[in-house]
Amino acid sequence: MNKKLLFLLLFLTGMLGHAQQEDPKVGLVLSGGGAKGLAHIGVLKVLEEAGVRIDYIGGTSMGAIVGALYSAGYTSQQLDSIFKETNFNFLIQDELPRSAKTFYEKRDSEKYAITLPFDDFNVSFPSALSRGQNVYNLMSKLTLHLNDKEDFSNLPIPFFAVATDVETGEEVILDSGHLPQAISASAAIPSLFSPVMVDSRLLTDGGVVNNYPVMELRKRGAEIIIGVDVQDTLRSRDELRSVFEILTQVSNFSTIADMEENIANTDIFIKPDIRPFSVMSFDKGNEIIDAGEAAARSQLAKFQELAYKQKDTFFERQPIPAVESLFINDVRIEGNTSYPRAYILGKLKLRYPDTITYQDLKVGLNNLSATGNFHRINYRLVPLHSGYVLVMQLEENPSKTLLRLGLHYDKIYQSAALFNITHKSLLATNDATSLDVALGDNFRYDFNYYLDKGYYWSFGLKSRLNSFSHGVSFDFARENAGIEREGINQLEIDYNDFTNQVYVETLFQQVFSLGMGVEHKYLKITSETLGSSEPSETAGTFDKSNYYSSFGYLVYDSRDFKYFPTRGIYFDGDFHWYLLSSDFNDNFSPFSVAKGTVGYVFSPTEKISARISSEAGFRIGSRANNIFDFFLGGYGNDFINNFTPFYGYPFIGISGDSYIKGLIELDYNFMQKNHFILSANYANVQNELFESGEWISRPFYSGYAVGYGLETFLGPVEVKYSISPELKESHWFLSLGFWF
Repeated sequence: MNKKLLFLLLFLTGMLGHAQQEDPKVGLVLSGGGAKGLAHIGVLKVLEEAGVRIDYIGGTSMGAIVGALYSAGYTSQQLDSIFKETNFNFLIQDELPRSAKTFYEKRDSEKYAITLPFDDFNVSFPSALSRGQNVYNLMSKLTLHLNDKEDFSNLPIPFFAVATDVETGEEVILDSGHLPQAISASAAIPSLFSPVMVDSRLLTDGGVVNNYPVMELRKRGAEIIIGVDVQDTLRSRDELRSVFEILTQVSNFSTIADMEENIANTDIFIKPDIRPFSVMSFDKGNEIIDAGEAAARSQLAKFQELAYKQKDTFFERQPIPAVESLFINDVRIEGNTSYPRAYILGKLKLRYPDTITYQDLKVGLNNLSATGNFHRINYRLVPLHSGYVLVMQLEENPSKTLLRLGLHYDKIYQSAALFNITHKSLLATNDATSLDVALGDNFRYDFNYYLDKGYYWSFGLKSRLNSFSHGVSFDFARENAGIEREGINQLEIDYNDFTNQVYVETLFQQVFSLGMGVEHKYLKITSETLGSSEPSETAGTFDKSNYYSSFGYLVYDSRDFKYFPTRGIYFDGDFHWYLLSSDFNDNFSPFSVAKGTVGYVFSPTEKISARISSEAGFRIGSRANNIFDFFLGGYGNDFINNFTPFYGYPFIGISGDSYIKGLIELDYNFMQKNHFILSANYANVQNELFESGEWISRPFYSGYAVGYGLETFLGPVEVKYSISPELKESHWFLSLGFWF
């Protein structure tokens, strides 16, 4: 009896081994490695070429991203195209298109170099460089066709990802739930991406605990395992140049130590030669993919032998069509304790039930993310009838107070350090209170309170103190102020502006802004040069008056960047009606000032951008007071009142109560973040220019400039050399950092 039983067991074992040999279940394990994980795509190309059928895929970090998309039905060629078209700088840094921000948010993002949480007056640091929102958005779009699949074993290829519980250090296997969320959690590289909340567990990169989950594949029934290892090797001290590289090295200690055992449990092991690359070498993507393909091709014979043993061989996949439009049946919002549903829907610009394009949904999500009020925006499109229900799970940003810093230098304001305190939800859930203080050669402050009502009328309060000192030609002062003094060639002007505004504003499509309000302005303009020769109280004082006005403005701005734009249209129109004054010079009568700028930016080639703009201004009514004339000259941004930059002339070098100006610039982006710029500007400036008809005559003034610009985290660094044929003299301009 024992002999018969033994014979039966041997027979069944032999039959089982024969079955395994005839149709083995093949598992594919893909390790993490940042940009090096693009090598997985090259390996998949060779597997498809050999005809190997993959039955299970397990991945970590970048391996989870590539593995999930391959499990979702994408071919290796499609993955190659997707990743080649992806802007990884945009993806990693959570950059949002400028069009997603309101004008208030644009001003914030184009002024400060550093932003830190500052709740309870304690400075803290963000949990990572990026929240990973753009990664989540991309994965959501690419896996939309599988939104009804919560069990990852029901994907075209069964799949799981590995993540790490931040609180316990435990390994977490993600094989069900929402696929984009699982991918984001597995790929949340510490210090680069914030941890992701999944089922009440805070998860980060799975590579911390298991960067090569080969044994999990064995547990799931994989008989033959193909493994691709793209993780870093340990680096020498000379190669550890940054905090990120050191953190990566430390996290690699345990994973590299485990690889000897992992390789022993792998039937076909592939180690692409990616030593020249780092985890951030996304700009070398083509070379990394090629390295993966080369390593896999050396194993082609084994792949072909494996494919031959499989009964149900590899089948040609059908391309997954891109999603262009969606029918939204309903919207469900969870997690919004501070921000009302109406506010969220207003930012999304979503009306339902209705058909929207996927691009419109993306724009709405960007608008919501640009507010900074949400740490993460999790969402999924749940199929219902012939459309979808948009289910949103919002994680509100717990930080309500921010400390922001900036540095700047230019010839007019000279050096300044900017300190800002911004507090949200002071009086209402959707308001922002902000105070800028610029300390340096010229003290300045800027206070703003803004109640954001979305596309309804928003409300704002502003208070600003602006001051600078600058030398002007005495001949210029004689012409504009009628001053007569002997032996003076240069006047040092001290300019102080204290302005307060109350206004309302409404937005259209994030690029139009229409506003109106009332303004109080106190101007004190003096010169110690003149005051030193006459001791009287008013000596050397050009103006010391309060002015009261109403104003209106219309702004359109579709430029992709404020500094060094490559495309877009810009219009800024402003009208001030000055009604009252304390009248220091005893010559005030009501008058109005109108001015406007229109510009167009386009890029005829990938490296060259052309910027064309025209602007004009004029005064209506009394001309007795010339304090609000237009003053042209110098270089800069965000000048107050009617000061206007003009190449070839010194700051406050030309003046008149009306002007027209044209500017042409060519920007050659010869290397990433490096710009070589050629500029030419022309203007007619004089009193009553438009009444005389001379505004259409040959320009009275012209100037040309050549410059170099560099994009840095502190803002643009620019050096310009300008010259004017009329003056026959040249000027250098230097600007460092964002303008404020």
